[in-house]
Amino acid sequence: MQSFKELGLSAPIMQALEDLGFENPTPIQQKAIPTIMDDKRDIVALAQTGTGKTAAFSLPVISLTDPSSSNIQSLILCPTRELCIQITRDVESFTKYMKGFKVTAVYGGASISNQISELKRGTQMVVGTPGRILDLISRKALKIQHIQWLVLDEADEMLNMGFQEDLDSILSETPETKQTLLFSATMPPEIARIAKRYMHEPVTIEMSERNSGSKTISHEYYSVPAKYRYEVLKRIADVNPDIYGIVFCRTRRETKEIADKLMADGYSADALYGDLSQAQRDYVMGKFRNRKIQMLVATDVAARGIDVNDITHVINYDLPDELEVYIHRSGRTGRAGKSGISISILHSRENRKLRDLERMVGQKFEQKPVPEGRDVCEIQLWKLVEKIESIKINENEISGFMPAIEERFANMSREDMLKRFISMEFNSFLNYYKNAPDLNNLESGRGDRSERSGRGDRGDRSDRGDRESGGRGRARGNNEDYTRFFINVGSYGNMNAARMMGVINEQVGHKNTPVGRIDIMEKFAFFEVEKKFEQEILNAFKDAQIDGKRVAVEVAQPDNKGGGGSRERRSGGGGFSGGGSRERRSSGGNDGGNRSGRSNNREDAPVSSGRRTFKRR
Repeated sequence: MQSFKELGLSAPIMQALEDLGFENPTPIQQKAIPTIMDDKRDIVALAQTGTGKTAAFSLPVISLTDPSSSNIQSLILCPTRELCIQITRDVESFTKYMKGFKVTAVYGGASISNQISELKRGTQMVVGTPGRILDLISRKALKIQHIQWLVLDEADEMLNMGFQEDLDSILSETPETKQTLLFSATMPPEIARIAKRYMHEPVTIEMSERNSGSKTISHEYYSVPAKYRYEVLKRIADVNPDIYGIVFCRTRRETKEIADKLMADGYSADALYGDLSQAQRDYVMGKFRNRKIQMLVATDVAARGIDVNDITHVINYDLPDELEVYIHRSGRTGRAGKSGISISILHSRENRKLRDLERMVGQKFEQKPVPEGRDVCEIQLWKLVEKIESIKINENEISGFMPAIEERFANMSREDMLKRFISMEFNSFLNYYKNAPDLNNLESGRGDRSERSGRGDRGDRSDRGDRESGGRGRARGNNEDYTRFFINVGSYGNMNAARMMGVINEQVGHKNTPVGRIDIMEKFAFFEVEKKFEQEILNAFKDAQIDGKRVAVEVAQPDNKGGGGSRERRSGGGGFSGGGSRERRSSGGNDGGNRSGRSNNREDAPVSSGRRTFKRR
């Protein structure tokens, strides 16, 4: 295997690669780098995501760039803001020892005036999305008539997103003498057209069978009637407690609905779809990158250009309309030699599509049985045991309490104590799954009657709270026997579930009030009390104060406007802060980012309402 040194890269780049821990080039890098540097020919490189494409085109271009000239020498086009930022960061890390080298990122959703100022200060490389690049060209702020290298990264994605006309307009502004480098995971006819029209006898570098999937990815599927898909999704998450994945849906509406249901059921999830403003998109992606959420529910358009390492699962809640899109979806896991799993939730009418996918990917898909309740409980039990084993004990803090604790449990056996301790955290799964129906063989009509009657897809777990904000609910009975209340204080007001119990008891004046689920959010909270105590709670909190500040409590009513019933609203129109369970976020500064006639699904989509994330217990 060749080393980077043998590829002829400059000394400053080699020093940077050494700092980054890069030792040997990937296959695409071994083939592309010498072709770009030595042959000077246009190339069409077909390779999946996660194979090291960014270094394959950027390292040779950087090595050949003259940092003493402040003119733009290379232009890199990519489909999304996220990929634009990622490429720019990679280039900056590769050029840390190259004095005078500058790379500038330009994209929609950010101030165009700031980007124009950056360009005026001089830069050798520009990385950008097609819409913003075209805006800057039309304003005469970006001059690309003399560039030496043009890179089209994820070219098929750019075409799928509707950038065909923008690419034609940009390419027409570039010189004939440039070296064009086109990187794509698939080779649809439109890519072939671009290669024929704008490239000169390009060299084709194909790392694997065209359109095939990565060999580091295993492909699995579950076959159930369509109405049970959500229940299967939850079970997939429950048998994979360390899941860090993307759930793909076909439409924005379904994406939002599934994410809302997951969050309402206590899972660590959020949604990414076309109507989010750039600020909202950044917020969601920031949480996902930092692993503050485990499952990102997304449309194909919104997920394009996402470059996140160590994704364990890709879940196809719906199969894509175009089978080639499946390659892009699954390519977000199994990167850098690591293994990944691509899961599809199918119904019987999609068997033909499954066979087509197997032929395209070049792998047999394994049908998996839907996990049963016992399977889930066993996995979750051992996960809890593992967590207890690895927990760090603060001897200094806890030692002073041990004598009193030991005295309290003196009459309890070690076995009984372990059972109680495990049950405290584990009962929610036991309660939820103790009568869980078997979701296998439902196609032939053999399944659990209660499941076929619709009980299997219930949208609530009685004992799951909001761990991220400190909430925790206690087991409760039939939800119809409880009234759910809204209170305008949350975790920002130092509220947690234990304190909420204390506040309720203090206001009511006794400790016999049967409290059900408690959900603590940032600025507000919900709690449940048996219906017969409804008026007593309202009277008790009529003039209540917490930490010297007046609080208000109202009966919360479900909001039935979409979202699968997972949102709530207050029954009254009170004007106190924190009202309702949704919040709006301000839009990102999209100065000049929206061009007339542009689809809302692109990187400069219009502003919409924000979201709040809950973390799964």
